[in-house]
Amino acid sequence: MLAMALALGCAVASNAQRWALKTNLLYDALLSPTVSLEAGLAPKWTLELSGTLNAWTVNGHRWKQWMVQPEARYWFCRRFSGHFVGVHAIGGQYNFGNLKNDIKFLGTDFSVLTDRRMQGWMAGAGVAYGYSWILSRHWNLEAELGFGWIYTRSDEFRCADCGKRLRTGVSHNYVGPTKAAVNLIYTF
Repeated sequence: MLAMALALGCAVASNAQRWALKTNLLYDALLSPTVSLEAGLAPKWTLELSGTLNAWTVNGHRWKQWMVQPEARYWFCRRFSGHFVGVHAIGGQYNFGNLKNDIKFLGTDFSVLTDRRMQGWMAGAGVAYGYSWILSRHWNLEAELGFGWIYTRSDEFRCADCGKRLRTGVSHNYVGPTKAAVNLIYTF
């Protein structure tokens, strides 16, 4: 058992933590503060609920959103340490516009946000893989990448702050990364 735990990169010490409070440093760097709470359900199962809010307009560029992302996780070792896989859902609303760019990614053309504003909602689901490193008794660092599908429905406007509505009920299906995280974690 000890050899198998070491081969998987599992922590050998006992892990009595039942809760984890986290922040995603990647999203925080993009001015989209994220707070997550994760609860231990069983020795190898946890349930996480993340919330993200970006309510800023900076230099006329609008990137406002809120999002919730619940995720059930199975840990290969014991909860809050080592490898894990998860399944997550995604839901939220957004208001994006006046973002000058030439980005086209996996069938989504973000360059339309240069002179357009999109306001709507999103929902989807995905799967994820991650790894959590124990730094000390209460602190961990975790990396995670998720892949899945997001459906959006929005209204399209001519400019970021004003303008005539151009289209209503524009739908879009996105398939690609749905989660990217480098989480700083406090376990208790």
